[in-house]
Amino acid sequence: MKGSSTLLVVALTLLCICGLTTAEDDNEFFMEFLQTLLVGTTEELYEGPLGKYNVNDMAKSALGELKSCIDGLQPVHKEQLVKLLVQVLDDKEDT
Repeated sequence: MKGSSTLLVVALTLLCICGLTTAEDDNEFFMEFLQTLLVGTTEELYEGPLGKYNVNDMAKSALGELKSCIDGLQPVHKEQLVKLLVQVLDDKEDT
């Protein structure tokens, strides 16, 4: 629960700080951010969804801890999160 709460806080904070303008942009950013957290590296976070933003050292530290928590999930749990993300992305493409 602690990890999911942290994920939510970090994600919402990033969305607020980044000041994205439209709901579609928010959704794209959030989905790319989640996908990279689940299957990417922290470096890919900074090069991808966060690439155009200045991420300070404290935020980088928090993201590193968050990524470590996600990577520490049991494989079956991480697999289910990836499946859920794929389902959401597939539904998004159908609309």
